[in-house]
Amino acid sequence: MNSIQIQYFQTDFGELILGSFEGKLCLCNWRYRKNRETVDARIQKGLNAGYTESGSVIVKMAKIQLQEYFEGRRKDFDLPLLLIGTDFQKRVWNELLKIPYGRTETYQSLSKRLNNLSGIRAIAAANGANALSVIVPCHRIIGSAGNMVGYAGGVTVKKKLLQLEGFFPVQDFILF
Repeated sequence: MNSIQIQYFQTDFGELILGSFEGKLCLCNWRYRKNRETVDARIQKGLNAGYTESGSVIVKMAKIQLQEYFEGRRKDFDLPLLLIGTDFQKRVWNELLKIPYGRTETYQSLSKRLNNLSGIRAIAAANGANALSVIVPCHRIIGSAGNMVGYAGGVTVKKKLLQLEGFFPVQDFILF
């Protein structure tokens, strides 16, 4: 059986599980996220591979770049990515990659960009199935009113990531 090399990576934002397959990063997920088993199963089935806890050049590069990001010294990632999912999910994730550092979008604006105005729920589900958290920036999707909506790492982590990027949610502003 093929092997996905994984390592756990503790950060100030939470613990991640990183994985690479054939020289590409295929996993950067919150270790204790809800539904992680579903994401893991999709990746392992899609690659016909199991997890092996071992190092790889790509995982090492990912750790360095993520640490730089968490310290505010990196805005973009330069890693070869392997997206494992349906064609629709990949379209959504590729669109997420276009959202710049420090900017946010809503599910509605994302659905417009994808020319799929009736597919907001499917887009939200694809966003939630993202296995490359932080790197494929699903945390940059917020509610229509500027509110924090679900995130695999938890809403508190999402808020911290957005604040790191210089975005401050509407509810943080207190008007006299």
